[in-house]
Amino acid sequence: MKCVRNTRGKLRSIGTVEAVGEEAKVRVFPHFRRGLKGIEDFSHIIVLYWIHLRDNEDDRRVLQVVPRKHAAKVKVGVFACRSPSRPNPLGLSVVELMKVEEDLLTVKGLDALQDSPIIDIKPYLPRADSVPTARTPEWACYGPPT
Repeated sequence: MKCVRNTRGKLRSIGTVEAVGEEAKVRVFPHFRRGLKGIEDFSHIIVLYWIHLRDNEDDRRVLQVVPRKHAAKVKVGVFACRSPSRPNPLGLSVVELMKVEEDLLTVKGLDALQDSPIIDIKPYLPRADSVPTARTPEWACYGPPT
């Protein structure tokens, strides 16, 4: 199992993205399978993954970008957008959980690449994860879903 190290400890990948596309496949390693108990009761989950193809010193030094998937060409900080280049290449997707088969999750809406290490999975809780009054800048209103 690949560990991602930081100055305070280790992040352990709990699985990997096995297939991408409209319906993606996330495989949880067998020794973490017990942690999936009850996940099938949720329609949506949050998948945290390591953006492994951006895990290099050059991409980790990037602090400002022009978001590629948005029509507006405005330079913003990486903490103000969803750029995969960032000091810690951690990705997040809220996905629809289609099917659970032992340690294999079939999901819709995952924007991770094949072989991306899965760092964590959390249930999506509308009462905690949705903020109807959230404010966003104008440029962020017109891009594709992320």
